[in-house]
Amino acid sequence: MAGTMLDYIKEYGDYTFEEKSLNEVDSLIFCQFAYLKFDGIVPGVTENRRSVNLQYVRDHADYEKLYADERYEKVNRALFEAMTASRRFRKIKLNCYINIVEPEWETQFSAVTVILDSGILYLAYRGTDETIIGWKEDFNMAFLDPVPGQGFAAKYMNMVTGRLRRKFYTGGHSKGGNFAVYAALNCTKEVQERILCVYNHDGPGFRPEVLARFNYQGLEDKVVRILPHSSLVGMLFSPVDSRYEVVESKTFGLFQHDPFTWLVEEDHFLKVRDIYKSRKRSDGTINEWILSLNEEQVKTFVDTLYQVISASEAETLIDFTADWKKSMTGVLTALKEVDGETKTVLKKVVRALFGMAKERMRLEWNQKARDKNS
Repeated sequence: MAGTMLDYIKEYGDYTFEEKSLNEVDSLIFCQFAYLKFDGIVPGVTENRRSVNLQYVRDHADYEKLYADERYEKVNRALFEAMTASRRFRKIKLNCYINIVEPEWETQFSAVTVILDSGILYLAYRGTDETIIGWKEDFNMAFLDPVPGQGFAAKYMNMVTGRLRRKFYTGGHSKGGNFAVYAALNCTKEVQERILCVYNHDGPGFRPEVLARFNYQGLEDKVVRILPHSSLVGMLFSPVDSRYEVVESKTFGLFQHDPFTWLVEEDHFLKVRDIYKSRKRSDGTINEWILSLNEEQVKTFVDTLYQVISASEAETLIDFTADWKKSMTGVLTALKEVDGETKTVLKKVVRALFGMAKERMRLEWNQKARDKNS
């Protein structure tokens, strides 16, 4: 029976990384682990300090600050506790933590390096959360080349692997997945040769000219893109002929972006053939439209989309789709100020968001009906 990454840790937690090499589920675990707030606990990337283990983190006076993000406090705590209790993960060591917050640049960059018991590294880039400003940074990738976080990601990879000269994996979830790929494309040739695999877990892609400039084809065989069944973020700037794998989720719509909903079967993800046709068609339309615009037009679109969604007064996109009546009132008011062409596309984007909300309500209704009849 399929479970989640927490179930995977329970089932395979007795194997060390020397006994069972890193796989795609381990990668997702490290990418989710990177969301914890290690400030003041794990040595910084500019410090010359010894690596720390999970027990050190657990015993630290600031341990509770790891879970500053209250929305995910429960599941992140469960993840940390499961890792600490397992033979597989409790031996890992952490170092080279970085967390840069620049509100004026609309960016937030963070990463941490995991040292496996085999000596191999995993450079984990933190992704975005569901805050609307965080998602705006994802959309900024449509016209900013590079966004500040991508530049930080490349510098981080060169700095860490220059100090720890070992083979390594790298990856991230959401924005973090994009950062991992960008860093791998822009690191030195010597560093690139030591890359074992680059995991992009539902992270946005790149504009075609970016891929051409950095010879993506030379790295493509090392990149593993994994998307949930109803991917939105991971399909941004995804070429029609791009390679990716699709994991089934226990939920629907935007909620599938949450790694804790991805289904695991034994030591791998439960795969399906492709993302939903309707979702793929919508994603393709958005990509085609964005790529047809010049930089100034895209910037206007992204800023306007942010303005429209912000008008709902929701702090996260989950809130945006959950309280759809309140959100729609704010959106309709904001759309009155938008020009015709941009308004048409914005309506498609907003309609997709509310379509996910309707699907959520339908599934909840069906579940209630099944519970009532059981």
